Amino acid sequence: MSQFWSPLVSTLSPYVPGEQPKIAKLIKLNTNENPYGPSPRAITAMQAQLGDSLRLYPNAESSTVRQAVAAMHGVSEANVFVGNGSDEVLAHAFAALLKHPRPLYFPDISYSFYPVYCGLFDIAFKQVPLDEGFGIRLADYDEGAGAIIFPNPNAPTGRALPLAEIEALLQARSDVPVIVDEAYVDFGAESAIPLVVRYPNLLVVQTLSKSRSLAGLRVGFAVGDVALIEALTRVKDSFNSYPLDRIAQAGAVAALEDREWFEQTRQRIIASREALVVRMQALGFEVLPSAANFVFARHPQHDAAQLAAKLRERAILVRHFRSPRIDQFLRITIGDEAQCEALLQALAALT
Repeated sequence: MSQFWSPLVSTLSPYVPGEQPKIAKLIKLNTNENPYGPSPRAITAMQAQLGDSLRLYPNAESSTVRQAVAAMHGVSEANVFVGNGSDEVLAHAFAALLKHPRPLYFPDISYSFYPVYCGLFDIAFKQVPLDEGFGIRLADYDEGAGAIIFPNPNAPTGRALPLAEIEALLQARSDVPVIVDEAYVDFGAESAIPLVVRYPNLLVVQTLSKSRSLAGLRVGFAVGDVALIEALTRVKDSFNSYPLDRIAQAGAVAALEDREWFEQTRQRIIASREALVVRMQALGFEVLPSAANFVFARHPQHDAAQLAAKLRERAILVRHFRSPRIDQFLRITIGDEAQCEALLQALAALT
């Protein structure tokens, strides 16, 4: 421990991102990246920004991105907030909306950044257990909560909640802020964004990293009531007034507007996921129902950590979590057709 650290630093348990190794001919199925590239229109738009204008600051409000999101979802620009990836948007939301006298509730098996942010912002929290099928049971998010956050679909399980259950929660808990983290929503779940106009306590967060293939660009956004957006903006402008550069703003707008590329690539991923599930089940795997661009699976006769290690020896990387209840599961990103076939051939040989 450094003598120059502030007291906060020594108490933090930082988020551990997925491994990014340098292995020749690696099949990388551990970080839920899209196997297909960004929209060609987005690449062209970003290339057009590589010039003298980079000496100037970008638009601080990211107005064109907010307008594109607003047009897509039928809301006002004033209902949209953008940030440097959905992780930054979530961080601002934790600071602006989720610290209250009563604890923040979120699932016990979920995005592991949530407890990290609670530590960073000194937020009391309660982790609500998933049910026996690893699903979120919103009835358990009772009157003790001061705020609520959960992903839909959940990660790392991939399971999704129906919109009717989310709306029932919003009706029952209209007294607390509710954040729905929709990083993977485009692969099979129903977005809660249409509920924003009826529930002023709802904030929905999405990212362009997954379904728009822009993980390397870092663009995320939130949609919610004007008052919630103002709270996020106050935090943002107290932290970084220019979170999205000129290149990111241009690429984000073009990616959002290219619906044809978006539909084509996401449908390929969904089709690959469904085919992968069937063939993994034929190999004896239990695979949880997934509405994401990954599957969460275990084999009753093979240790998950050992399987992950043996796959790595074959230059196939998957994610293993050494956590209670899920230490026998592997989270496997949906690759392209060739990558999925290579994975299946390896699993057949190993099981």
